Amino acid sequence: MTTLNELLKAAEDQRNFNWDEQFFKQFCEAEVRLLSPDPQQGPDGWPYLICETLNNKESESQIESIESVQKLFFWLATRGIGLVVNPRRNPYPDYVFSYGMIWNFRETGFFIRPDLAQKNMQTNEVDYQNKKLHAGPPTEQFLPLYVRKVLKDFFRDQMVMKPRMLMISTDGQNYDLCFSLESLGNPPDTEHAGIAEAIAWFLPTHYSIVLVSQQGLPEFVDL
Repeated sequence: MTTLNELLKAAEDQRNFNWDEQFFKQFCEAEVRLLSPDPQQGPDGWPYLICETLNNKESESQIESIESVQKLFFWLATRGIGLVVNPRRNPYPDYVFSYGMIWNFRETGFFIRPDLAQKNMQTNEVDYQNKKLHAGPPTEQFLPLYVRKVLKDFFRDQMVMKPRMLMISTDGQNYDLCFSLESLGNPPDTEHAGIAEAIAWFLPTHYSIVLVSQQGLPEFVDL
């Protein structure tokens, strides 16, 4: 079996889907050294803890601030913080975990599993402009309460006090997590992509985020 340190020696062009899968498995069973006890703002503006993997020559007696990755993910999941791995050893970090990836791992044991997300849907079929829609509020399995709190804090910092949302699908299989434009203050079209991208950092990478007017749609619910 390939070790974590062996995986991290792979060149960038060799880090494909298979590499990701092996890295996730090995990294989650490892211990790391925190470079700072406090989150640092990344180039993307989001907060991250910064860590380094341990090499084979290091012993526990030589290292301070060692943390189990499993415990670290559990702690980060309720605080809206991401994780950066080995930012100092190469021009780019070995991996950057968004907050959404971290809490999805806590909930499902996987960083990316779209099929598990679909199983957590509980929506009803409704008529909308002569089309059949499947719509309903996100379940707690799809969007846990502690994640909603983190998102509420983010929106509150943007002076959005009551964001509203709804799960919507046209085929009953592929769902969008829709946020009401009215509840976001009706931002101009030019800002929609940036807002959706910001929200996406808090959610698993396979979630689809859409900003939409709630007019004519089923009732949206508070975040």
